[in-house]
Amino acid sequence: MGIERLFIANRGEIAVRIVRAAQSLGIHTIQAHSEADAEMLAVRMADEAVCIGPAQAAKSYLDVDAVVKAAKDAGADAVHPGYGFLAESPAFARAVVEAGMIFVGPSADTIQSMGDKVSARQAAGTAGVPVVPGSDGRVDDMETAAEIAERIGYPVMIKASAGGGGRGIRIARTPEDLAKFAPQARQEAQAAFGDGGIYIEKVIPQPRHIEVQVLADGTRAVHCFERECSLQRRRQKVWEEAPAFGLPEATRQAMCDAAVDLAEAVEYLGAGTVEYLYDARADKFYFIEMNTRIQVEHPVTEMITGLDLVALMIRVAGGEPLPVSQEEITLNGHAIEVRLNAEDPLKKFMPFPGVVGTLDLPESDGIRVDHFLYKGYQIPPFYDSLIGKLIVHAPTREAAIDKMAGALDAVRIDGLKTTIPLHKALAQSADVRAGRIHTQWLEPWLDAGNLTTDQTGGAS
Repeated sequence: MGIERLFIANRGEIAVRIVRAAQSLGIHTIQAHSEADAEMLAVRMADEAVCIGPAQAAKSYLDVDAVVKAAKDAGADAVHPGYGFLAESPAFARAVVEAGMIFVGPSADTIQSMGDKVSARQAAGTAGVPVVPGSDGRVDDMETAAEIAERIGYPVMIKASAGGGGRGIRIARTPEDLAKFAPQARQEAQAAFGDGGIYIEKVIPQPRHIEVQVLADGTRAVHCFERECSLQRRRQKVWEEAPAFGLPEATRQAMCDAAVDLAEAVEYLGAGTVEYLYDARADKFYFIEMNTRIQVEHPVTEMITGLDLVALMIRVAGGEPLPVSQEEITLNGHAIEVRLNAEDPLKKFMPFPGVVGTLDLPESDGIRVDHFLYKGYQIPPFYDSLIGKLIVHAPTREAAIDKMAGALDAVRIDGLKTTIPLHKALAQSADVRAGRIHTQWLEPWLDAGNLTTDQTGGAS
């Protein structure tokens, strides 16, 4: 079958990444853009570009009808959704296919099944993947919620069934908390996702967040090892590593095998990520969700395996059987990625959509920068503040942290405030270097005043 003309329904650094991968395969690229993104780097790089609407995402990148029509009118035979926006929308995937094009990702049914946290938990359980103790399905009344919480024991987490990005989540430590927070979680979930469904899970104290990258062709799946994503602020990842540190080999293998089993059970197609909470004290892991798209942090996996995940997902979408076997995927060294956001970390991470001045980014052996910047570019104020990712690779974790510290010192992005000071401070942290971190570590560390101008050498 093959793909000849690929429509890229996203923006920013992931759009640049997809353009490069597609062009490396000899595929003609068509870049979608809003009116505010007419000058973005991916537009300049692509073979052609199409405006899909005004600056507001709801009227451009999130408008299913507008995106599908633009792709069809441009003569595309496939659409790549990237991450965010419509990437995990079953309605979008279905509309693309119904319009006679290939959706670069899993089927709409798989996206829907894995996107609903309750059905994803059920699928994981059926595939033999450990899940966090909690409700078997949606919880529709307070009496049932209270019974479940009492059975599994407080504290419990109230989570949105259709949630993501940390929205619709509350922690209840008492029955009174549950009665107060469950309606709030429902309301937030309804507003954010158009679905007010919730479920209840046991809180795992101070867990680590470990995820496994999978690739599949609808029949066979392989894993590309795991990533450590425990450094999070407001449930958003800020620093990612591959592989996870200090993980017993048997546990790593069990995590990876379980991810492959789940991917094959749901007939997964493309690149996906199976996410776990890991209780290091008990050496137990629990499935939390599956992301049915390419992840922001995919480059660390590419650095330790030598694979081009984006190119591979395009190839299997075009009908190729998975071109790599599990035995061919080997782990080499350690990689770290930090997310560069146009925010001022010294002013409560206030967004800073300025104009890029002098731009100097380190690019050498073992250092990679995925971004969409150029001198004179105005960062639009309408979208996520992510402007790029700095990735390093070294033989060991200690060497990778040292390399990251040096690479951060070499970055120069004039005209913007960025999160570089945060990452410099993290690279200096004894806890980070020793691996004494978990998903709730970062925010108290920030609240304790560990991020200062003096420590980081300024916030520019």
